This record gives sequence, C-alpha cells and structure tokens, in this order.
Amino acid sequence: MSDDWLDAIQWDARGLVPAIAQEHGTGIILMMAWMNAESLRLTRDTGHAVYWSRSRGRLWHKGEESGHQQVVHAIRLDCDADVVLLEVEQKGGIACHTGRHNCFFRELDAQGRWVESAPVLKDPQTIYGKDE
Repeated sequence: MSDDWLDAIQWDARGLVPAIAQEHGTGIILMMAWMNAESLRLTRDTGHAVYWSRSRGRLWHKGEESGHQQVVHAIRLDCDADVVLLEVEQKGGIACHTGRHNCFFRELDAQGRWVESAPVLKDPQTIYGKDE
C-alpha cells in the first residue's frame, strides 16, 4: 500500500501532528499525544496506537510498559489536516499514566481552581513500578 495518504497531513516543523485518542463507543477523549509519519504508519499497519514520545525521543507503543494498549477502530483527520483523531478501544480501561481512565481529570471550578474530578483506578507505582 502506498504512503501517499501521509502527504495530506499538515506536519509541524518537527514533523509531528497532534493526535487525540477517543474512546470507541463512548466518545470520551482519553488523551492527546504526538505522532510522526512512522508512528502513524505503524498505527495503521498494526491496528494499535503508536505515538512519538518527545520526552523519550523515540516511538512509543501505547501500553508497552503498562499493558494498557489502544486498539484502533478508525483514524480520522480534521478539516485543516493538522490533527489526527484515533478512535480506540482502551485495553484495561486506563489511558493515563496517573492510573486514571483518561488524562483530562482536572476541572476548573467556579473559584478558578483546578480540582481533580476523576478517581485513580490503579496506583501508577503498581503499573510502572515507580512514582509517576
């Protein structure tokens, strides 16, 4: 299969595009990460989410440490071709390295404070063997 489909994406100066992982069936936004052409190609080819980790400087197969993989049901591109949306099945129910279902667990309250609005489902130290 040709990789011409990658040419439609508006990559940033670093060759990256933001990718949003949305839970299949519920529509809940689980997380945002970065992808490069190789990670997006691998995601399509394997059916599992692969991202580019800016902090690690390498490809990151979601769940490689935690076991909480993302099975990809659909890959979508936004109207400006500068954001990718992955519709995923989140294995183990935990997408966030904090042990929560998704990464968007802080909510701005009426007093202008960030409050945690979702519980930790599993201690990150149990998942990763270290403090996160």
